[in-house]
Amino acid sequence: MPEDAYARALENAEGLLGRPLTLPLGPGEPAVGADFRRLATQHTFGDVWPRGGLDLRARCLVSVAVAAALGTHEPLRGQLRIALHSGVTREEIVEVFIHLAAYAGAARAFDSYQIAVAVFGEGD
Repeated sequence: MPEDAYARALENAEGLLGRPLTLPLGPGEPAVGADFRRLATQHTFGDVWPRGGLDLRARCLVSVAVAAALGTHEPLRGQLRIALHSGVTREEIVEVFIHLAAYAGAARAFDSYQIAVAVFGEGD
């Protein structure tokens, strides 16, 4: 059963990202790191993203805002890719950063905006 749940989570992640989610272990990373990646993926893409209550667009915008406010660059890159693949426009994403500046600070918003600019360039 757990492998089925993980497979469904990976399938959902691929649908959101528009490409397979790959999480290889890095140099020096212990084997138990694979368990962490599996559990985090299963919870995020198997339990949280498929929930009702918020539509996909709202979930994408919230996820971009949270990752940006926390200053987590790699998760922000992923959330930006998911948002763009799900139909959120670049302009809407920039509006999130404008709004973020008022609540999380201009420095955090500007730093996050630079990540977004790099992700925007991936699509060109």
